[in-house]
This record gives sequence, C-alpha cells and structure tokens, in this order.
Amino acid sequence: MSIPFSGADLSQSIQSNVVRRTANFPPSVWGERFINYTSDDELVQETHARRVREVEELIKEVRRELLASACQPSQQMNLIDVLQRLGVAYHLDREIQEALEHMHAGYHDNKADSSGDDNHDLYNVALRFRLLRQQGLRVSCDVFNQFKDEKDNFKESLSTNIPGILALYEATHLRVHGEDILDEALAFTTTQLKSAASHLSNPLAAKVNHALKQPLHKGIPRLEARHFISVYQDDTSHKKAFLKLAILDFNLVQSLHKQELSEITRWWKDLDFATKLPFARDRVVECFLWIVAVYFEPRHSPERKIVTKIIAMASTIDDIYDAYGTLEELEIFTETIERWEISTIDELPQYMKICYRALLDIFEEIEQELAKQGRPYLVIYAKKAMKILVRAYFNEAKCFNMKQIPTMEEYMEVAIPSSGYPMLIAVSFVFMGEIVTKEAFEWIFSNPKVITASAIIARLMDDSGSHKFEQERGHAASAVECYMNQYGVSETQLAYEELNRQVSNAWKDINEEFTRPNAMPMPLLTCVLNLSRAIDVIYKNGDGYTHVGKEMRDNVATVLIHPVPIIV
Repeated sequence: MSIPFSGADLSQSIQSNVVRRTANFPPSVWGERFINYTSDDELVQETHARRVREVEELIKEVRRELLASACQPSQQMNLIDVLQRLGVAYHLDREIQEALEHMHAGYHDNKADSSGDDNHDLYNVALRFRLLRQQGLRVSCDVFNQFKDEKDNFKESLSTNIPGILALYEATHLRVHGEDILDEALAFTTTQLKSAASHLSNPLAAKVNHALKQPLHKGIPRLEARHFISVYQDDTSHKKAFLKLAILDFNLVQSLHKQELSEITRWWKDLDFATKLPFARDRVVECFLWIVAVYFEPRHSPERKIVTKIIAMASTIDDIYDAYGTLEELEIFTETIERWEISTIDELPQYMKICYRALLDIFEEIEQELAKQGRPYLVIYAKKAMKILVRAYFNEAKCFNMKQIPTMEEYMEVAIPSSGYPMLIAVSFVFMGEIVTKEAFEWIFSNPKVITASAIIARLMDDSGSHKFEQERGHAASAVECYMNQYGVSETQLAYEELNRQVSNAWKDINEEFTRPNAMPMPLLTCVLNLSRAIDVIYKNGDGYTHVGKEMRDNVATVLIHPVPIIV
C-alpha cells in the first residue's frame, strides 16, 4: 500500500498545543540494575580462564561418549536429546548432524525399519521423529499409525506410558499441513498429560507440567536449557559430565550476556529516552532478552548488541506512530526516514529529531561493524527493511485517524510488515556471515512463506495479548476488531479462537519450510524460528513486553541475572 506524500513542508503547520494520545506505559521495572555489571561478581571461586579450560575438556569427554554410542541408536538419540535440551549442542553441531543423518539413512521410503524393538516403542519412535524433523530431515507421520486401534483411535493402553505420551506430545508440535494423525495426537496427548500430571513424581512431573505450559519446539532456547538443567540434575541417572558442562557453559554464556547488557543499558541511559520521550516504552532489557532468544551463542556477541538497539529503536518508533505523534508529524517523519539524510532533520519536531538522530547513529554503527567483516554494503538491506516497517506504521496511523476497520485481508497486508518481524529478520541476517548472500535478501523481500508465517504469529499473538489495553487507550483496529466486524462475530472469545487457529497454521508453515531441501541455509531459518519462539513465550499469556509482569521478570532473571549453582 503506497503512502501519498503531499511534498509540502508540513513542519510549519504543526500546532504546539495539539491534544495527543498517551498510552501511559508502565516504567521499566529494572532501574539501573544491569548498568554496572562486572564479571568478578560471578567468578569468586574460580577464574574465568579456568572455567573455560574446564568446559573445553568436558566437551571432549562428551564428544567421545556421543561418538561411542553410534552402535546403539536408542542411546545415541537420548544423548542428542539431552545435549540439545541442556543448551550445549552448539558445541557439537557437526557430530550431531552426522549422527542424525546416519539415523535418517535407516529409514526406507520415509518409514522406519520394521525390525527392532525401538521401532515399536512409542517413546523411541516419537523422539526419533522429533529429532530428525528438527534437523530438517523428511520423516513420515505414518510411523504413528501402529499406535492406533481398529477404530482409528490412539490405543488406551498408551495412557500408562507417560514418557512415551510426553515424547509424542513434543513431536506433534513439528507437524505440517495435512498431518491429521498429529493433530489427533496433540489432542490425545494433551488430555492424557493433564490427567496424569497431578499423580506423577519428579522429575517426570516437572517435565510434564513444563511441557503443557511451554512445548519445547516453541520455547526460547536459553529458558528451556535453564529449566532442563534443573530437571536433569534431579534425575538420578544423569551423566555428571553432561550436567557439569551444561552448568559451566550456561554460566559462562550468561556472564557474557551480562557484559553485553551492561553496555546496552549504558547506551540507553545516555540516550535518555525515558526523560526525553516519556510517552514511549522503556524496555531495553526485554529487547535484549528477545534477541538472546534469536542467537545466544558467544560468537554472535557483536550482532546481539546492535540488533538489540535496533529492536529498542523500532519499539520507540512504534510508540511515536500509535501513541503520540499527530498525522501531520508522522507524515513528515515517514518522508524523512524515506530520504535517510541527516540534512532533513530540521524539518522534524524536537522529539522526533531525538529519535531520528539515534536511528541514524545506530545504522552508522551497523555499517562500521559490517566494514570490519568486509561487507559494509549490506547496510542498504537493513535500511530498506526499516523503511518498509515505517511505511507500515504510517499506514496504520492513517487507518486510525480515518476511524476505519478494514477487512482481515486488508489489515494483514499492513499488519505483517508492521509486526516488525520482516525488519528484524533482515537486520539479523546482515550479521550472519558468509552464508548470507544477495539472494538471501532478495528472498526476504519477496515475502517468503516462512517469514510471512513468523510475522503472522507475531502480529496475531500481539493483537490477542494486547487487545483489551489498546482499545481502552484508543488504538487502531486490531485483528480482533477486524475479524469481529467482517464476520459479524459478537463474542471476543470467538475471535481469539480464530486467531489462534491461524497462528497454529502459521506454525505448520514454518515447519514445512524447515524440511529439506530448504530455500535458505538452516542457520538463517533457525533465526526465523527463534523469533517466532520469542513471540510465543512473551505473548502467550498477554502482552508481556508492554506490561512486564512476574513471568517476564522471572524469565529475565533466569537468563540474565541468576547463575546456575555449581553442585557437581
């Protein structure tokens, strides 16, 4: 949808006494907690260098055990599952990939071999299915037909096999369109797990309760790793080397994240948006957690800091468009960003000048970082993505001012780019190294299914979670209003159910795009997947970004404050 600019200098017609909408967003709950972090606080008993050496030795030990298990497929599957859940699989990417590809070679015509007990055990069949699909390897859901009875229902006898039921439940979240048996399996396993949860003992009870709240496939990797470390250490059969590696590695990575967040919060404090732009959300800590969800590994430190700044700026710009700026001001701001020249800054109101100057500074930082990698030209794609986002924000603002309630189709045309996810994906790709080519960015801007699906998840979960608050303060029509108006629905709950159905279908789209052969390298697709996971966690129980409640505070504390006690 194009934006009709008048070309006139509207800055002269802006009234100083305009009545503005304000959202009265709650202030940051963190104060200056993260500004003055020093790594010494977390490394009292052992030096950082010693722990790094210990991690390196443990990786060698774990690698030997993983390779030695190759002749026992069931054992190897469990080791891979544990390593992935503990958050240390990134140290063994090559070994795990080779093991899973070898395992996949044991399938014929997309079906498991009929021989061997493992191929008739629900837990092993479901675990293998999930591990292979996570790797992008093609596996047929027909492997689960053997667990249905003559009436085409899942066998009642399975209800006593809680580990198997749980493994099947986790596997169902990797389903794609047309896999009715997995839709049925999700309903069946959810019912069984809810029924059994109160009668179980730990660590199985903890696994079941957590899975019902947050399926593994949709969880933020760092949060899932921290949870599983606690569960795994309560398992009497845990492997000490695996557990110790997970704890030491988690704490080392967390220490790095704290250093990064300290730098980011100092940058944010220097901008002083909380004072200069008090109408905008002050959520830089939550933005950092969001980007840690995308890529947590130490090697991504530079991009983690820059992309956090980008998402914090996008959040501020979003609030300018839908919580403060007048339509005349927003038209000037949109045109200024389209031009992307510092010389145009004098045309802006003072509060927009502050934001625009900060935006230009960040993109200058991006260009400098890319220059170190010999790829400064990639900044043009990040700028293009930001311009597309701002156009979408402006179109939403126009819609609000005209008091329009568009159809769902019209709404989603703008809402997909305004979700911010196509922009975040493009900016994240900029820093992903040599695997990102010019073709990768052409792919992004062609609106591929996987990016559209991720944006749908972001937009519809955001709309569902923030609907009540936004309508109370005065906001453009969300997907909830658009659906209710278009289809004559009087109950909000019915609209929520429809949006949830669309979100579920979008997850199936993402899963389909992960199946090889892939349109893009797996690390790039994983970036898209992780952004979808972040939305699922942050907006599952309401708008946890705007209204930072106990759950979000706990998530931040888990990943960015409290190290794991070393008890092994």
